[in-house]
Amino acid sequence: MHVFIVYAHPSEDSFTRHVRDEFLKGLKIGNHSYEISELYKMNFKTDMSEAEYLREANYDEKLPLSEDVINEQEKINRSDVIVFIYPVFWTEAPAKLVGWFDRVWTYGFAYGNRKMKRLKKAIVLCIAGHTLEHLKEYGHYDSMKTVMLGDRIFDRAENKEIIILDGTTKFNPELRQSNWNKHLRVAFETGKNL
Repeated sequence: MHVFIVYAHPSEDSFTRHVRDEFLKGLKIGNHSYEISELYKMNFKTDMSEAEYLREANYDEKLPLSEDVINEQEKINRSDVIVFIYPVFWTEAPAKLVGWFDRVWTYGFAYGNRKMKRLKKAIVLCIAGHTLEHLKEYGHYDSMKTVMLGDRIFDRAENKEIIILDGTTKFNPELRQSNWNKHLRVAFETGKNL
């Protein structure tokens, strides 16, 4: 399968980077092809311009799209699977990824008269400092699933899954260390077994 990865982390000195790398190794072992948008390295513009806002607010797909948005939409339509890899910031994706959705999920592409293909699969691989138990106890897990799978992915993929690699905070080095290899194995296997 051909996989499009949307990666959002501002630093290469992160556990998220290790997750990305293991996922890519799994893709290669599984003989999957891929392309990746590393939003921070690309310096992807995440703020909507007034023209983009007016296009969306007025549901006017005749108004032009920016070249960077068209490039991302073409990557989606070349793919069978889309994968989002990012750290959890305040129960949400980084602003860079949220802005990607704001600009790329356009009227006439992701909704309305849709030109976006229905993908076979969408996978969210997010890295959380808190444990999954904590995220569930306070309702954050359900919120994350609702936003990413219920709203952003919705019916744009036949299958969708959120995988939270939890307990990675540097405030608890023992927990982080005990989860490190286990989570990297999950990332590898997820890539390999698409």
